[in-house]
Amino acid sequence: MLDKTYRPAEVEAKHYAHWEKSGDFAAHTDSNAAPYTIMMPPPNVTGSLHMGHALNSTIQDILTRYHRMRGRDALWQPGMDHAGIATQMVVERQLGTQGIHRRDLGRAAFIEKVWEWKAESGGTITQQLRRLGTTPDWPRERFTMDDGLSRAVRKVFVDLHKKGLIYRDKRLVNWDPKLHTAISDLEVEQKEIKGHLWHFKYPVEGEEGIAIVVATTRPETMLGDTGVAVHPEDERYTHLVGKHVILPLVGRRIPIVADAYADPETGSGAVKMTPAHDFNDFEVGRRQNLEIVNIFDADAHLNDNVPEPYRGLDRYEARKRVVADLEAQGLVEKIEDHVHTVPHGDRSGVAIEPWLTDQWYVDAATLAKPAIEAVEDGRIVFVPKQWENTYFEWMRNIQPWCVSRQIWWGHQIPAWYGPDGKIFVELDEAAAQAAADSHYGEAVALSRDEDVLDTWFSSALWPFSTLGWPDQTPELARYYPGDVLVTGFDIIFFWVARMIMMGLHFMDEVPFRTVYIHALVRDERGQKMSKSKGNIIDPLMLIDKYGCDALRFTLTALMAQGRDIKLSESRVEGYRNFVTKLWNAARYCEMNGAALDDTFDPTACKLTVNRWIIGKVVEAGAQVEESLAAYRFNDAATALYQFTWNIFCDWYLEFTKPILTGTDEAAKAETRATTAWVLGRLLHYLHPIVPFVTEELWEQLGDAKRGPLITAAWPSFDAACIDKPASVEMDWVIRLITEVRAVRSELNVPPKARLPLLVREAGPGVAERLDTHRDLLTRLARLDSIQKIDGAAVSGAVPIVLDDTTAVLPLADVIDIAQEHARLQREVDKASGEIDKIDKKLANQSFLAKAPETVVEEQRERRDDYTQLRNKFAAALERLAG
Repeated sequence: MLDKTYRPAEVEAKHYAHWEKSGDFAAHTDSNAAPYTIMMPPPNVTGSLHMGHALNSTIQDILTRYHRMRGRDALWQPGMDHAGIATQMVVERQLGTQGIHRRDLGRAAFIEKVWEWKAESGGTITQQLRRLGTTPDWPRERFTMDDGLSRAVRKVFVDLHKKGLIYRDKRLVNWDPKLHTAISDLEVEQKEIKGHLWHFKYPVEGEEGIAIVVATTRPETMLGDTGVAVHPEDERYTHLVGKHVILPLVGRRIPIVADAYADPETGSGAVKMTPAHDFNDFEVGRRQNLEIVNIFDADAHLNDNVPEPYRGLDRYEARKRVVADLEAQGLVEKIEDHVHTVPHGDRSGVAIEPWLTDQWYVDAATLAKPAIEAVEDGRIVFVPKQWENTYFEWMRNIQPWCVSRQIWWGHQIPAWYGPDGKIFVELDEAAAQAAADSHYGEAVALSRDEDVLDTWFSSALWPFSTLGWPDQTPELARYYPGDVLVTGFDIIFFWVARMIMMGLHFMDEVPFRTVYIHALVRDERGQKMSKSKGNIIDPLMLIDKYGCDALRFTLTALMAQGRDIKLSESRVEGYRNFVTKLWNAARYCEMNGAALDDTFDPTACKLTVNRWIIGKVVEAGAQVEESLAAYRFNDAATALYQFTWNIFCDWYLEFTKPILTGTDEAAKAETRATTAWVLGRLLHYLHPIVPFVTEELWEQLGDAKRGPLITAAWPSFDAACIDKPASVEMDWVIRLITEVRAVRSELNVPPKARLPLLVREAGPGVAERLDTHRDLLTRLARLDSIQKIDGAAVSGAVPIVLDDTTAVLPLADVIDIAQEHARLQREVDKASGEIDKIDKKLANQSFLAKAPETVVEEQRERRDDYTQLRNKFAAALERLAG
């Protein structure tokens, strides 16, 4: 017998342990079933479960469970990313508490410490993912630094280098002056800063008293200026193009060049060019052949390329000194307060510096061409489709990919330098030594490049390196390419695009056929979650409080394509109630003798109500299949919610109570068997979304020999189970009861009042339906009678129109109609007034310009709510008017 209360914590621990121990998550390379592959986006080894992980992993688990039940050989490939910078910082902080710096240990000893940390503390997130009920093939778990993946990384690097697709170059990078490494754009956080805009005068050479005014938020960089750009069509400056200005404080002659980058509408229209310290200036400098002068060292202190008084100064101290010196020379035209965004390292917290340095680069433009074609010709499809535009925009404007990082934890670049600086790129040191000895004609000493590869480099190989490449393994032959990649929009370029490029280049095949881009999980007001806002919702806390299934169903139900999720604890609590409803319904079924019967034939039922519910559950299953095939997860959840709560619990179980307590033994037996069969189907349909409660109910209500639900077959669709006449008949009964209940609710009819239903006009077969279902109608609509009347008007009655049937409910004896009319009119007027207020606010351009988007969206939602209220009361008024 089922317990009265569902206890999720006990159930979740029990079933997950059994599933994992039984190998229920495993893919089978020797299976004859069609494979289905999802590659888990590898979480950072330093990570812990956040709501983005919960959403992403729930989607993947739903798909994996669903296709496993459909008979596919499902591989959900798990693994973790070594997270170079993040992991190194964790271990460095740990060592710092002991007064140890990594350089005190040396590289080899420090890396050994990192491996020790991983063994003791890394991988917390994989245990947390188990709490979420995820079912990846855990024994196949890979790590981006394990031996196999490291071998794949070295081979890719060497092969690309030999083809000229990896090279060393001096370019600008995002330099973190605290961590002393280049970082990717994804590791850059834009912070809004209240600063200033300084306007400086640069004297034009040979033009007494003439100066060009330039503006900057970073005065210290002017010491590295090597040009001034103006727009070619800006008539104010055309006569100066080709001339020079004298750079103040430095005395350097720098040219005035014409370049379309300069915007005549911004400031003076003239732009100072610092090619060594600004990404846009760097490109202009290349086009215009400007000198590149690097004025910073690795700490963002000024170096020897600036005049002696500024050497060694911190960049912010240099800023003050430069401004003071220019003011002393009368070359500061004005200073304005200015709010602007400044890029900061997301881990170090310091402003990053565009810095000119030697790094390793991938020729991304060449690799991008076939990757663009793969999406253009449909070999890869993005869902939602609009994300293809984002992909194309990035890929068609792709820049060289900087893949070197100046840290120790990661894949050390397989490059060695000879005595004269010549580079030898080989798979290992022995091969590099052999190549060097051959080149020089004698044995020489080599030094290895100290840099490591960008974490995204190894992640780009994930779809095939995890399957054993470069070895031609059975797993690689069977599970590549994958079926779908599930990820967020923020890493379309950093990860998705690079996997496509690498997959096409090394496997000659796309790495996956579909890319499902999910939205962000925001707080209930639509704001992005962050520690600073204090609005982070911890998924583990929600699981502890409401159960895993409640969280999973909430995320699934809110997962509309292209729309961010507004999550609140109250929503999770609401879907916890859904899980409870399912549990209580199953308990009711058990108490009333409903038990699974393998001999039950759903097409042989005689009772209309049973034929109807069988068709409804089959239709719900078809809706789930259609929705999951289109990645409309919210539609699948909605179909299951509506069937479970409304059709099965609120209607079918209510309809059949008299049968189960009646004396017709044949009807009771058929209804019990039908109830059990429908509940069994429902548990199958719900299992991919809410696996724990469904598994527990299946175990408690079923027969042990049937096996667990996780390995059960998905029910096949059988059109013969859908009885259209039964569906039409019972749906008509439901609509009539619903209409009567709506009238009672809208017009404040006392709950205990029993009303007569007077049928004035009845369509074909209606009289028979009314007679057949009279007991249901009177019980569930709280009627005292159902009568057929002639066409005469009934005073104080409210009409009900259902298809070609018209009936009335006499209300004059139970409510004050005039008073009710006045109340409803007041409600309509009140809602209309609120709508008018909101419309005025939304029409106010000042409000729209100042208010955050979340506030504007809240106003629109309030307008929708009031509109629904107004329509509801207006409809009730219309009913009352007859």
